[in-house]
Amino acid sequence: MSLPAAADSRLTQLKEWLPATGAVQLLPDTIRPASSDASFRRYFRVDGTDGNTYIAMDAPPPQEDVRPFIHVAEVFGATGVSVPKILAQDVERGFLLLSDLGNTTYLHELSPDTAHKLYLDAIDALVLFQAQSKPGVFPEYDRALLHRELMLFPDWYVGKHLGATLTEKQTGLMNKVFEVLLANNLAQPQVYVHRDYHSRNLMVLGQGNPGILDFQDAVYGPITYDLVSLLRDAYIQWDEEMVLDWTIRYWERARRAGLPVNPDVDKFYQDFEFMGLQRHLKVLGIFARLYHRDGKDGYLKDLPLVMEYTRKAAGRYTALAPLIVLLDELEAKGSSVGFTF
Repeated sequence: MSLPAAADSRLTQLKEWLPATGAVQLLPDTIRPASSDASFRRYFRVDGTDGNTYIAMDAPPPQEDVRPFIHVAEVFGATGVSVPKILAQDVERGFLLLSDLGNTTYLHELSPDTAHKLYLDAIDALVLFQAQSKPGVFPEYDRALLHRELMLFPDWYVGKHLGATLTEKQTGLMNKVFEVLLANNLAQPQVYVHRDYHSRNLMVLGQGNPGILDFQDAVYGPITYDLVSLLRDAYIQWDEEMVLDWTIRYWERARRAGLPVNPDVDKFYQDFEFMGLQRHLKVLGIFARLYHRDGKDGYLKDLPLVMEYTRKAAGRYTALAPLIVLLDELEAKGSSVGFTF
């Protein structure tokens, strides 16, 4: 499949820009796709004359802005976690040259044999950067942003994906649960939040594991958010007892590091679950939007797991039970017209 003309033009500009940076001696003709993500950003791998490989980011303005990436890379890098080093930048055109953290994602490497070690490494890195959090460095994960994310569920998952319109009563049920979630999320201690700390954005490294990618949307917000991203991953599922074990190990490490986690581990786990439900509802909306607006159907296969997480979390707490009623009604209606969850 050929690239759109605009994308071809950007790739040509990128190939012309790379040698002009003078950062390292590169071989522009070796450029090839490294990865893409759910945004307009694209990543290319290019060989250097020194035998190393490098990553070139194409983040086309006005859809993308590389300045948040540059800022978060500097802040996270200063905490001691492994992030790409920025070797050259052209902010106006949206080009970055980065060090290469390899091509082995956690998702590729995770198995029952490797999971425990990899997750403990990821938890240690999480605690390391959280423990150095300061207000005013990143945007706040405030009520407006948390609520805007929740609204992706009715707007895109219910409205666009299921083709359903909520009744006044159903909207009331949903909003009641939203208020419970928001109250919990906003009451949690605030730290640096990566926002997509999961198996596709963590790279397996020989030293300094994991390498951390895709952090440009970092905010200052609820302490359980990244742990939920990691352990209730939309792309890979683990048994409940394993998730509980890793959650407790995080809690123990966080307390030793002086992080203000809830001293009652049961209440901390409830915070984890409530934060998780906010994220699951958001992700259902995002995956639906990626398909219906952006034509990216690869995320549809991940919807059932996210819905399973959603139902399990909502089903464990009385205050969240109205969401189960709503989901049951939507599923009953959907089955009559051929929708599936």
